[in-house]
Amino acid sequence: MNIGFIEDTPLHGGTQIWVTEALHAFLDRGQDVTLLAPEGSWLVKQCADSGARIFTYDWDEVVHQRDEDIQIWTEALRQCDVAVCTVHPPRANFHCSVFAARCIAAAGLQTHLIPKTGTIVPSYERRFYCPNEAINSSVIAIADFTRQYLIETYEIPAESIALIYQGVDIQRFRSTAEGKKAAEQRYVLPDNANPVLGSVGSFEHRKGHPVLFEALRGLADGPLPNIHLMLVGDGPDEASLNDLAGELGLKDHISFFPFTSEPSYVFERLDITVLPSLYKEGLPNVLQESMAMNVPVISSRLGGVSEVVLDGQTGTMVEPGKSEQLANAILDLWTDQKAYRKMCVQARSRIVERFNKKNQFGKFLEHFRSIIGEQHDS
Repeated sequence: MNIGFIEDTPLHGGTQIWVTEALHAFLDRGQDVTLLAPEGSWLVKQCADSGARIFTYDWDEVVHQRDEDIQIWTEALRQCDVAVCTVHPPRANFHCSVFAARCIAAAGLQTHLIPKTGTIVPSYERRFYCPNEAINSSVIAIADFTRQYLIETYEIPAESIALIYQGVDIQRFRSTAEGKKAAEQRYVLPDNANPVLGSVGSFEHRKGHPVLFEALRGLADGPLPNIHLMLVGDGPDEASLNDLAGELGLKDHISFFPFTSEPSYVFERLDITVLPSLYKEGLPNVLQESMAMNVPVISSRLGGVSEVVLDGQTGTMVEPGKSEQLANAILDLWTDQKAYRKMCVQARSRIVERFNKKNQFGKFLEHFRSIIGEQHDS
């Protein structure tokens, strides 16, 4: 079987890391893999020596849907029995799953197109998920919240949407004494930092960092004078967040670190992971990775978060945008150390039992095989 991945972004993030891992996992299980992604993108660089067939295109020019781009995409998709296309934001009148469907239909390919999504964006159109009724297609949702939304809002038939959690590599994300020592060298923090909070991901408005800063200021000025926040990532708001830290008098309480493809070392430094997002979250990888490392989480109650975070058992959920509520959750969790230590254990147990990535890769593969079998039977 040849499994294709379409990633219409030059950037990196949790989804692109998952694609890299999935690509290698399927190759290791004896499958052929094709990657279609922008030339020079992070994903292409990561997979260059993987053994996968790689097709690249000009990310800026493809929006014009030129003949040469149609040819590149068609040749890439011709290789694939199934092609998984992450539902990225539309660009002008271009959308990756719609364009892929157009290429499949025009060439009469039997390729089964699978738009894959975990994030709900109300402005997105139904056609991003069901791009062309003339081709073989279905949807994968990586959170049940997302699946139900697609059924209820877009009226996509339930039997056309599979729910498959992405999961976490529980061997890679496992706290060890050696890992903690290496993390201390990679991420130098003030000696008295206590507790250490972490926010891992892109620096952009939807992630709600200013709300976390407000919560941090109240705690630093009051009951937790040595509290410290690690911000790990990059993005358009990095400079403004640096400025805001200064304006709020938090320079000594916040450390900025760049994006890393080895986040396990970040979690080795943390006591609590915080996801203060305001909107547009599915089932964030960062929460699953944190919990696998025995680090409980405090997250906005959004999307599919409640599918992995059991409130009061593996973490705490708060309403988006409520800085005082967020501050209280941090304080309550940290001051009850007996409950905190129990939560650390329960967090990892939850991931091991329900979100083991090795098992989930197997479920993706089983699903692809069932699709191919159905096509051959029809």
